[in-house]
Amino acid sequence: MTLDRAWQTIDAQLDRAIRQGDRLMLLITGHHRPGHPPVARGRIRAAVHDWLAASRHASHIAAVRDAHRRHGGGGSLYIVLRRAR
Repeated sequence: MTLDRAWQTIDAQLDRAIRQGDRLMLLITGHHRPGHPPVARGRIRAAVHDWLAASRHASHIAAVRDAHRRHGGGGSLYIVLRRAR
């Protein structure tokens, strides 16, 4: 997926999750690359924190955390959404 397409998809899914009152979103950014640090991250994974912080949805995001191994580990993130007011 290109960076532009990835951001469009993330933005649309955040819209849906916020509208539905979801509290957690699993974002799969790509497989974790094994090896000793420093290991280059994928372009989407490297950009996602900045995208989320600057997005129109930033006020709805409570936290962004690495996913548990069974949910993709280093290749996935949890986006924790704030409760609807």
